Amino acid sequence: MRAVVLTAPGAPLELREVPDPVAPAGGAVVDVIACGICHSDLHAAAGDYPTTLPVILGHEVVGIDDELGPVLVYACWGCRRPDCWACSSGQEMICPDATEAGLVRDGGYAERLAVPDRAYLVPIGDLDPAQAAPLACGGLTAYRAVDHTLDLLRAATTPRALVIGAGGLGQFGLQWLRRRSSAEVTVVDASPEKREVALSLGADHVAAPGEVEGTFTAVIDFVGADATLAAARDHVARQGLVVVVGLFGGSIPFGFGHVPHEARFMTSVWGSLAQMRDMVALARQEPLHSPIERIGLADIPTAHERLHRGDVAGRFVVLPGGRA
Repeated sequence: MRAVVLTAPGAPLELREVPDPVAPAGGAVVDVIACGICHSDLHAAAGDYPTTLPVILGHEVVGIDDELGPVLVYACWGCRRPDCWACSSGQEMICPDATEAGLVRDGGYAERLAVPDRAYLVPIGDLDPAQAAPLACGGLTAYRAVDHTLDLLRAATTPRALVIGAGGLGQFGLQWLRRRSSAEVTVVDASPEKREVALSLGADHVAAPGEVEGTFTAVIDFVGADATLAAARDHVARQGLVVVVGLFGGSIPFGFGHVPHEARFMTSVWGSLAQMRDMVALARQEPLHSPIERIGLADIPTAHERLHRGDVAGRFVVLPGGRA
């Protein structure tokens, strides 16, 4: 089969012929019909994560299963040992010994993908596969991040939420906030084009960095840089919540006098299999509408370069059988 392979950290991605994957006991091989490209793929390609090499990247996968039809693949494959507290509580995405697709095991930049357990396949019904693929990470990560804020937003007399970053993740976060809470949602981004996209997706207000006003019950930072974390600190209300999702490696001082009184700061990682099932059910009721750009396998290296520059309005989605 054809696949795009990473051979060394920072090395050019290579389109090559590789052996077909083999289904493990209890697992399956799916035909990949769509695979989103995520910022995490850029980090993996650069060697920022411990990655088994050579490896086929890609973890936002929609495939065709012989029994289930079109499925979204849950890519956070935990160790599933009985003594693992993360796996036994249904939180495989924080298992210390997880073997994620597209990072530790081969992923979806390929024509086929081996999945270790059929439980990781979530049917998507009549959802457009190209639109559904980014849900596997971008949609799910934003869904979990919003989950953390819901109790606080629902208890607030005048709930206000601030979304920092209107790229692929922020666009999902905005839509989940609109659907799952009554919060007034403000989106901040440096790009005028992305601010316009945010308005089209339901944001109540948009702002450029430095132009945000007031305080917010909950702030979700989908960037995670020094400047965005500082903005989150400056605009979270007392007893509010800041959820950091972005991987830009920023930090701010923490302690009395450095952050608003009793404000909470936390990170949020990917999402659980149960949350993926709930998310897909919600998306099937009312599909999300983030912009995507459909590409072929051979276009992946260029797409990585463009994503690194921020030259995409939403998400790239790879169609291994060609563009459609």
